[in-house]
Amino acid sequence: MYVAVKGGERAIENAHAWLAEERRGDIAIAELSVAQIREQLTLSVNRVMAEGSLYDPDLAALAIKQARGDLIEAVFLIRAYRTTLPRFGDTNPIDTGDMACDRRISATFKDMPGGQILGPTFDYTHRLLDFKLAAEGELPESAQRDPTPGPVPHVTEFLNQEGLIEEARADDIPPPDLTRAPLEMPADRALRLQALTRADEGFTLSLAYSTQRGYARNHAFVGELRIGSVAVEMDIPELGFAVDIGEITVTECETVNQFKGSKTEPPQFTRGYGLVFGQTERKAISMALVDRAMRWEELGEDFVGAPAQDTEFVLYHADNVQATGFLEHIKLPHYVDFQSELELVRKLRREAGAEQVAEAAE
Repeated sequence: MYVAVKGGERAIENAHAWLAEERRGDIAIAELSVAQIREQLTLSVNRVMAEGSLYDPDLAALAIKQARGDLIEAVFLIRAYRTTLPRFGDTNPIDTGDMACDRRISATFKDMPGGQILGPTFDYTHRLLDFKLAAEGELPESAQRDPTPGPVPHVTEFLNQEGLIEEARADDIPPPDLTRAPLEMPADRALRLQALTRADEGFTLSLAYSTQRGYARNHAFVGELRIGSVAVEMDIPELGFAVDIGEITVTECETVNQFKGSKTEPPQFTRGYGLVFGQTERKAISMALVDRAMRWEELGEDFVGAPAQDTEFVLYHADNVQATGFLEHIKLPHYVDFQSELELVRKLRREAGAEQVAEAAE
């Protein structure tokens, strides 16, 4: 037994060394720095921060480098590191109305106060490989950067002036912290949104796509999508007021969905909501669509059996770290389990063979 254990440890050490060698790659090529990843692979960094529940571009970039570009592994690393950090207190809810917008678009109103800001986006690019990017030292053309200073009103406020959209409900009860307590059902909307904002982007995207294809009857308009910087404030008891402790970049999406009304509510538009760290608009839009789909019971709509409507299904399967852990554990040794099943199959085969012999003898 001792020899087997030592042999296993040696093999694991060699695997780690090989992993480090593969991570580095060809030593004739300059090593990729954390700063380069942070500045040039920003969208990957944003995803790792969002799904890792930790806003720190440097640490997210380090995790991506350590994980060899495997973003789910990088999310795992960030979450593990996050558990070691002390907690000094809670910040106040951010005010996205005061956002300095780099990008702000609406699919429902062409002309809106503050104007439409295309910002940095792939939406209007040709999906053709740009071989100029392969040239060493290629510098981008300078672009005019003039973020819209806050406050910038939300588009849904215009609909709210006529009572055409549901009121945004505020709950004074703070939701449980999913980074400190396990998910429990039933989950209210605040907890569902918290789970969705750190859910796997691909899973959330697929669910959102399913709602558009008819599974949940959830055709939505993007009322507003905005990306920009917001201040983070924290109340200091000794001072008696809140102080600005930093600034983060977030993506916010509000969708507008038709609602035929119920016994208590008139026909109006309803909301879907998404808010994610960094420039992560695909995730924010997906989150808003899934959020709206899961509100069917609250709004008195019919449950049509769509996956995106099933809160337990969505929330229990959306976390990529949990999914990865359960999936990948099956590649670890299961020798005893398999041997027991192997003996069971052999026994069943023997019994089936004996029955066939008995039937033939009759």
